[in-house]
Amino acid sequence: MTTYRRETYIDAPFEDVWGFHSTTDGLEALTPGFMNLEVESVTGPDGEADPAELGAGSRIELSMRPLGIGPRQRMVSVITDRERDGGTGMFRDVMESGPFAEWEHTHRFFADGDGTIVSDRVEYRLPGGPLGRAVSPLGRVGLVPMFFGRHRTTKKLLEE
Repeated sequence: MTTYRRETYIDAPFEDVWGFHSTTDGLEALTPGFMNLEVESVTGPDGEADPAELGAGSRIELSMRPLGIGPRQRMVSVITDRERDGGTGMFRDVMESGPFAEWEHTHRFFADGDGTIVSDRVEYRLPGGPLGRAVSPLGRVGLVPMFFGRHRTTKKLLEE
């Protein structure tokens, strides 16, 4: 699989940054409007609808219609891991179905003085068998601006 990484310092307390990324509200805030995101359902690990926090085992069904063109693209993402120990935390979501042949996104958070380091690592493979594997590195063309925007929005919303 191809790997993409991005890391940013956020001048905001760990608790605020961790909390922001622990809900679908954070996901919606970080997704650009032109993607036309709709969170269709969220189920917690115990089967609870719309849990307050996305814990390991949470399942998110969503769809997007980039630029309002074409049919909605449906996706299912599952939080497979979630750990927190003091000023560090991580969670991982795996795309169960969607536009990528494989997608595993690991979010890490580290307290750093009065701020927080946010680190994203995405391992992915484009669809299309051998051809998809061959051109997967080109996926960076979309990931670079998307994650730049996500980190910039996190800074804008959480830094005081």
